[in-house]
Amino acid sequence: MNIVLHQPEIPANTGNIGRTCAAAGVSLHLIEPLGFRLDEKSLKRAGMDYWNLLDVHRYINFNDFTEKNPGAKIWMATTKARRIYTEASFGPEDFIMFGRESAGIPEEILVEYEETCIRIPMLSDIRSLNLSNAAAIVLYEALRQNGFAQLEREGNLHRLRWGESP
Repeated sequence: MNIVLHQPEIPANTGNIGRTCAAAGVSLHLIEPLGFRLDEKSLKRAGMDYWNLLDVHRYINFNDFTEKNPGAKIWMATTKARRIYTEASFGPEDFIMFGRESAGIPEEILVEYEETCIRIPMLSDIRSLNLSNAAAIVLYEALRQNGFAQLEREGNLHRLRWGESP
């Protein structure tokens, strides 16, 4: 599974998404220009000690991305879509792309991917969700559809055991 950020602007969002990708074993693809440097303190703080575990790929522009990922199935997460993200059938090698915080994915790209444009339902008075929240929502639906492959599904208590009283 792959998350793609098209021209992200806010380092904390990219850091949070990077941390989510690291936790899920998902690759992160960044399409330039970025609105920040990758070594900024706020980006590292949000992704902190997980950033080094992340599989990150950078591209000069969207054409560079498509050339380096030929035949990729790309789901375009956009408020302009007619299909809800839960109606998509995500495959384990698919790419889920999100646009920049201020403008989303350019319509010139969206029109080429009409069948794979997806949206998160929300009230009409709200312009959009926070980018890192939207990425987590859609990514975890995709992971759910693929059985959370290779992800830990059970947790343990630190001091006690389940079923014990303190």
